[in-house]
Amino acid sequence: MHETDIIVIGGGTGGYSTALRAAALGLDVVLAERDLVGGTCLHRGCIPSKAMLHAAELVDGIAEARERWGVKATLEAVDWSALTATRDDIVARNHRGVEGHLSHAGVRVVRGSAALTGARTVRVEPTGATAGAGAGAGADAEAGGEWTARRGIVLATGSRPRTLPGPAPDGRRVVTSDDALYAPGLPASVLVLGGGAIGVEYASLHRSMGADVTLVEAADRLLPLEDADVSRHLTRGLKKRGIEVLTGARLEHAETLPDGVRVTVLPARGEPRTLDVERLLVAVGRAPVTDGLNLGAAGLATDDRGFVAPADWTRLETAVPGIHVVGDLLPPPSLGLAHASFAEGLLVAETLAGLSPRPLDYATVPRVTYSSPQTASVGLSEAQARERGHDVVTNTMPLTAVAKGMVHGQGGMVKVVAERAAGGGAGQVLGVHLVGPHVSEMVAESQLIVGWDADPADVAQHIHPHPTLSEAVGEVFLTLAGRGLHQI
Repeated sequence: MHETDIIVIGGGTGGYSTALRAAALGLDVVLAERDLVGGTCLHRGCIPSKAMLHAAELVDGIAEARERWGVKATLEAVDWSALTATRDDIVARNHRGVEGHLSHAGVRVVRGSAALTGARTVRVEPTGATAGAGAGAGADAEAGGEWTARRGIVLATGSRPRTLPGPAPDGRRVVTSDDALYAPGLPASVLVLGGGAIGVEYASLHRSMGADVTLVEAADRLLPLEDADVSRHLTRGLKKRGIEVLTGARLEHAETLPDGVRVTVLPARGEPRTLDVERLLVAVGRAPVTDGLNLGAAGLATDDRGFVAPADWTRLETAVPGIHVVGDLLPPPSLGLAHASFAEGLLVAETLAGLSPRPLDYATVPRVTYSSPQTASVGLSEAQARERGHDVVTNTMPLTAVAKGMVHGQGGMVKVVAERAAGGGAGQVLGVHLVGPHVSEMVAESQLIVGWDADPADVAQHIHPHPTLSEAVGEVFLTLAGRGLHQI
């Protein structure tokens, strides 16, 4: 039986951030990972998809240069093999970086499938050589076997794509978000099932690459968890690009053909529609992965949705003392976002090191969709604020109301939701919502505004550079503070 301070099961964003922070605090850490450190985000999700979306933005830029700016540019072709080679190089370099960080920190990485054998014990069945073994790793880390955690165990096994009844994903005609980027070639047509962030991003990517795209969402609007105005502006932008958006619709039937998929969609109104597409991309959410963890051996069980719920959210600790959870295993209010799992990993590592970190406020975690147009938000939507009993004041401004928004010419908006102050003006900011180009790079300011319970008057005293898209944010707050210049 080998001993260590902390055993982390799962090497994705939540797992490796826990391991790195715990090691930095002087703890001995073993990280068990049965695949590649970095997890879904690095190898199949966030990083490769954003690399591809950047390439898609370049493709769109060629069309904009020609059609809007008089630059006589043409797109000869997309060299798919060269594009994917660049993507894969970015992923590989990030992977080497994570392994290097773990090695430098002295984290012992065990390649294997881990299962709980008790409240403080884990068995790791090796699946290959140790990757990124740090100082002092030696034969113990490579051997797998039985491990005892003196301080605690962290569950960070992540999630997998949910699927629906019908044709099973085959990586070619029917794909999930895990394998969509690695399916062969560019389809001429694709039906994306699911209008959440993942589905919207893939619909946007495929349209940029020239595919005919149909986007189907069962809810009555895209990004149903976001503010309704965000959904409206996003839908308008996607339709302007030629994407067919069907909301309030569901997939009735799908069958694979030799060269594609035949799907029948029941729209919100009217008769069922049958479409033949080259590819069906299923993006209906993700499910936590707990198979093989043997939770019962430690006295744990999943909830009815498959999550491992903490008994103490301030410590992300389960009902079994010393066993903590981070990342996609957590139920709401955790968001299933990589940057949230980084913060969860820091919190758990510091807790196990005997510190008293501040609990996470999930309302202040930014949410971003990297489509074209992009969306970014933090805090409560208008509807959520009203449902929680707030008397709200809102202000919305189109990005095209500022000069830089006109330059970009992609539309979009800024919306602020605030508590109504006693005197009738705007008080504490409850939410900020953005749609348009590059808004993913603008939302950090809004996180601080919401997280620090600022009032519009607090924000209005700070000067936003001109001309920028960000000055639209500043202008909205100036107006709410009674000092507006350009907004009527």
